[in-house]
Formats: sequence, C-alpha cells, structure tokens
Amino acid sequence: MPSPATAVAARTFPALGTFATLLVADPDALAAAHDLLAAELSAVDLACSRFRPDSELWRVNHARGRRVPVSPLFADALATALDAAELTDGDVDPTCGQSLVRLGYDRDFALARRRTDPLRQPPMPAGGWRRVELDRGHPAVRVPAGILLDLGATAKALAADRAAAAVQAAVGGGVLINLGGDIRVAGDPPEGGWPVGVADDADFDTSTASVRPRQVVMVSDGGLATSSPLGRTWRRGDARLHHIVDPVTGRPARSCWRTASVAAASCVGANVASTAAILRGERAIGWLEGLGLPARLVRPDGTAVTVAGWPGS
Repeated sequence: MPSPATAVAARTFPALGTFATLLVADPDALAAAHDLLAAELSAVDLACSRFRPDSELWRVNHARGRRVPVSPLFADALATALDAAELTDGDVDPTCGQSLVRLGYDRDFALARRRTDPLRQPPMPAGGWRRVELDRGHPAVRVPAGILLDLGATAKALAADRAAAAVQAAVGGGVLINLGGDIRVAGDPPEGGWPVGVADDADFDTSTASVRPRQVVMVSDGGLATSSPLGRTWRRGDARLHHIVDPVTGRPARSCWRTASVAAASCVGANVASTAAILRGERAIGWLEGLGLPARLVRPDGTAVTVAGWPGS
C-alpha cells in the first residue's frame, strides 16, 4: 500500500456509458490531468460510439459498403479491434454489431436495458472481421453492406492507454485511469504501487464505481482489465442477456467463468485477453499460461483459478 505520507488525488465522473476514475500521485496535477482525460474520452466517444449519429463509427456503419475517409484516431481504434480479432483467432470480433442489435443492445445501454419485451428476431452471427477493409496509410474504411462494427471490446481500453500516456507526458508523475474496470497506469506510482481492487462477486456491474472488491493487487505499470458476462446484462422477455457475444452464434457467450481478470503490458492487451478468456472457457487457462499473462478466473460458485503468477497464486 502507498505510504501514509503519499498524497494521491482522485476524481470520478460518468463517461462512455460507465464511469471514469482518475488518480494522480501529484495532487496539484489533478485539474490538468482531468481536462486531458475528459478531452480524450470526448474524442474517443465522437469517433467510436455506435449510438451517436454524428460519430465516425455511425458514418462507417451506414455507408452501405462505400469507402469512408476517417480520422487517424478512428483508424487507430479500428486497427486495434482488427488486431484483437487476429490475435484471438476471431473470438473478439468487431463485426458483432448486428448481433448486439438483434439481442436488443441497439441504443445506449442505460436506455436499452429499460426495454423488457421479447426479442422479435433470431440471433445473427458476426459479419466476419476479415471482410473489413482498413487503409491505414490514407485512413479510410470500407465495411460491406449489412455488417455493423462495434468497437466496445477495445475502444474503452484504448482510451485508457491513450489518456494515461497523454496525462503522464503532460503533467508528469504517476497516473492511474480506470474506465469501468479497464485500468492503465503510467509514470512513477506511489511507493509499493497503486492498490487496485478486483471485483468478482455475483453482483459484478461495470456500470458503477461502487462495486465491492474481493482482492486488492498492487499495480506499478501496464494494464489490468476484468471482463464478465455479469457486467452489462438486460432482460428481453424470459431471456437474460449480456454483451459478450459469441461471434459464431451471435448469442451471449455461455462461459464457465463469471469474471476474468488479466494483467498485461497495456490496457488493450489486458482487455482483449480477459474478454477472450470469457469466450474460451476452460481453454483460457492454458492459453493465458502460454502467453505468460497473470490472470484470475472465477467460476460461478466463487472458486478462483489463478494463472501465471497472479498475486496470491
């Protein structure tokens, strides 16, 4: 834990359909760091929101197969999503947008979960990430008609990575950014590292900062992310649904894990691995061990499996 003499300043506010928590080791840097974080989150939302008619993602998704020039930020976000699909053999697929729409996640989550009437259309598998064309040199995107991109699996983690780097470069010192459970630290941490609570109980909910941690780990560098089929849930008729979609079936993933927490060199790396772990089930243990990524996987009954030197293992 940080020493009693260590002064840490913090601020939490709503962002990207969840919460953002900012911690800085230098309290005098909090205001400037907050402004930088808020600007980064605003830019990412304008680029990557599936629900804003003025976003770049909206334009790409509604271009009916036409090539669309995009900003370097959007190109970076899409490249990150496509790289995630390649690294996970398609498990984390950004072309699950239509799948989510069919499941009722067709508007901002706070609004989508208010609807409870039965779904009227069958599930739809992902459109196929290899069919997405991205020109990184002269940023432009072409998505075949009928395919909808959703960057929710990676854009928030990318925002944490980008914001932490921007804040640290501008104000110096140590910084921790937590975007709904996607965490990135940069700079010199407090003595002993940043204490980070890991939540994994049956009431896990990434839409609020008031979750109860079951374990505290010390983080000095890199990223940490927790994924869960409990994190964003809603009901339609008799069906209980969640946001982690199996791209093969278009249905919410049926996993043997209620949460998967992973540490990696970046928040994107941690988030991609934790999401893939939910989708891969038991196979995730050997996969994470092979990658050397510390992880804590929790079964529905609360039994935890730790991997690759996760603290307490």
